[in-house]
Amino acid sequence: MSSIVLGVGDFGASNHTGDQVKTYALGSCVAVVLMDPKTRTVGMVHVALPESRINPGKSVERPGYFADTGIPALLREMTKFGCDPRGRGLIVKLAGGAKIMDPNDTFNIGKRNELAIKKILWAHGMGAVAEDLGGNYSRTVSVSVDTGIITLSSPGRSNWTL
Repeated sequence: MSSIVLGVGDFGASNHTGDQVKTYALGSCVAVVLMDPKTRTVGMVHVALPESRINPGKSVERPGYFADTGIPALLREMTKFGCDPRGRGLIVKLAGGAKIMDPNDTFNIGKRNELAIKKILWAHGMGAVAEDLGGNYSRTVSVSVDTGIITLSSPGRSNWTL
């Protein structure tokens, strides 16, 4: 079994038996997980910010960093595994988007990420079937290619699935 570990702004996909796609310590960031039951492919992008217009250079260098460039980049990556380039037939799940170190809602990045992601998914004709968003705690997200089960963990909490 091998793990594809994604950092902030990374995206990846796999359909290899035994693989896991994983990202650590999502605070206000959101993990967008796409699963294709037909090709048994799992993909994930670790989105940090809602819009690439704040840093167009970074969006070219690391498209996964932003919701508006990360989701299309993940869809392109998943086509390498035979998935529909428009996202047809994909199962979508979301996790993260917490309010961390922003007690006065000054920036509200978690909520802004959530809304931007949902808007982009909707534009692609997709919507999340499950989500674990918000709160004030970080999450680590791991997806098994074999089962499609998403396991979440957070310090001081028992693991849970999505």
